[in-house]
This record gives sequence, structure tokens and C-alpha cells, in this order.
Amino acid sequence: MSLQAIIYKEDRLFVLDQLLLPHQHKYVPVETIEDSFSVIKKMQVRGAPAIAIVAALSVAVGLKNLEEGKDAKAFVIDSLEYLKQSRPTAVNLFEAAHHLQSVARSVDPSSVKQKVIKEAEAILDRDLRDNHAIGAAGRQFLLNHYKGTKSKFTILTHCNTGSLATSGYGTALGVIRALHENGNLEHAFCTETRPYNQGSRLTAFELVHDRIPATLVTDSTAASIMSKIDAIVVGADRVTKNGDTANKIGTLNLAILANYFNVPFIVAAPFSSIDLNLESGSQITIEQRPSTEMITVRGPVVKNADATEFGQEERIHIAAPGINTYCPAFDVTSANLIAAVATEKGYYTPTEDGFSFEVSDESV
Repeated sequence: MSLQAIIYKEDRLFVLDQLLLPHQHKYVPVETIEDSFSVIKKMQVRGAPAIAIVAALSVAVGLKNLEEGKDAKAFVIDSLEYLKQSRPTAVNLFEAAHHLQSVARSVDPSSVKQKVIKEAEAILDRDLRDNHAIGAAGRQFLLNHYKGTKSKFTILTHCNTGSLATSGYGTALGVIRALHENGNLEHAFCTETRPYNQGSRLTAFELVHDRIPATLVTDSTAASIMSKIDAIVVGADRVTKNGDTANKIGTLNLAILANYFNVPFIVAAPFSSIDLNLESGSQITIEQRPSTEMITVRGPVVKNADATEFGQEERIHIAAPGINTYCPAFDVTSANLIAAVATEKGYYTPTEDGFSFEVSDESV
């Protein structure tokens, strides 16, 4: 059974604190809109789909506990405007906010609570279905791309795009899961994903949990193993109209490597990550993270030589004091480096004019 980053039941919301993984497995209650902002901003929950889900469900929880006489419509609109400020790059949060705000504005005031709660809960259910479809689309692209010359694939992935970044199953990691479940996975490689180490802390944790054959590598090792790799599959925080893609910092490096070594570079993301309002990646706002994420690391103290026993968690400094830092959370990969974008509506490949994200029989 896949890990759960989000638990929503009996009108209560909890998120798995991903800052503590893989050594502690602790759920944090999200009882207010301020709690929601905090867990998103601090990256206790992360991944574009999961961020949107937590924001939406925190509004649902807030509505269920709203004091009698309070304006539900104003609560929904104001809460989501506030939550949009927590992480600026991922489009899913803005799409979910816009949708729920539109619902609140369009229905009778007496129906706002019921309608918005229903729509927020639907976002959670829909994401899980979509993730399985994304996994199937990515698998199908690989089978079609290799045209029967290969039935088992070795995949390299970056950052964390699995159950911990979504409602379950995952996007890019969902492709790996789909390959594994159907006997098409030879091996998975995951990068550590500096500076926040989502690969070593989270993706490796999921792969071990699901008993998927996998190996962790440093980010700088990727080029040296490309002869073993059949495809690179990554997620996305925002895809623009022309196919340019913002994803975790280091993604662009891998896309350049994939094209140099002539292996397909695949973006796996829900259709809600495609922002048709932006023409190209130059219009994407890139979030800057605090320098402490680069110059410090946190984790439990190792108590024995083979690192199997651990003590109290500590944070240590690993850089020269006083050095300037540049710590963007994301980079933008040009559409011309992307072989396919796998979504729940099928996979899309570039034409002479770039990507065209339209639903058609050819995309499935």
C-alpha cells in the first residue's frame, strides 16, 4: 500500500511532516487556514498536487467549523487569496484556488458551504484517479517510443513525485510504479536532489517502502550512468502553453543530458499543471528559498559505523561562513528538450510548432 501524505476523514485534515522523513513518521494536524499556510510554506507538505489538495481541504475544514453568522463566501475567497502567497511557482494551487473561489461566487450564499466543501473533496478523489492515468500514459509512451525493441526499462527520476507529493501513487513516480506493476521496470535510479534532498529523503523512502528495485545517486553522478538509462521521467510544477516546464532545480541539467545521450526526457503531470495563460517559461515566477536550506543539513546523529543506529536530530552547517548563496527552488526546461508530457488525458509529443495541449484520440 502506498504511503499517504494527506489524511482527510471525519472532517479533520492531517499532513505527513516530510521534514522529518525518512527517520520519523509523524502527522501534523491542519486545523486552520494559518496552519495550512505554514505547512505549505515550510515544506512539511510539498509537491504541486499535494499543495493544492491541502489548501483546498483546509478551506473545507474551515467551512465546517465556521462560526454561525460568518460570511462563508468571504471566508473562501479571502482564505484562498492568502494561501496563494505560500508557494508562487506551482500552478495547481492557483488553479484550485480559482476554481473554489468561482464556485463560492457563483452559488446562492446559503449553498456556499455545501458546494465548496464538495468541490474541495472532489479535488482529492480526482487526483488519485488522475495519477494512475498519468502512470499509464507514461508507460504507453515508452512502449510506443521503443516500438517493441525493449520491454523493460531503466528509469532515472528527480526530486519526489510520488505518494508523498500527491494524493497517492504519484506522477513521475507513478510512471515508475506503472512500469513496475506491469513487469516493464528493470531498475529505477533517483537523484538525491540537492539542496533539500527530496530524492534521498522521500523518493528513496517510497521506493524502499514499495520494494521497487532502485538505486540512489548524487545529482552529479547522472551523466556517468546515462549509458544505463532508457528514459528520464520528472514531474512539473508548471507547464506553459508552448511546453516549457518549471520543475525542481536540477531538472534542466537532466534534460540537457537526456538530449545529449539521445534518451527520451518525459514530463509527467496532471493537466492542471499546464498553464495555458502563460506563453513560455520566461513568464514563470521562480521561487527563491532561504540560504539555510543550502548551507545546512538536518538529520539524526549517526551512532555507529554502518549508519544503522541513530540518535537525536541536529542541524549542522556545511558551507564557509559568510559565503553568498543563490537558492532557486526551480528551473525551467525548454520545450525543445522534452520528448513527451504525460497527463491523465494521455501523452503529448511536440510538433513542428511545439506542444499543442488539446484533447484528441491521438494523445491517448
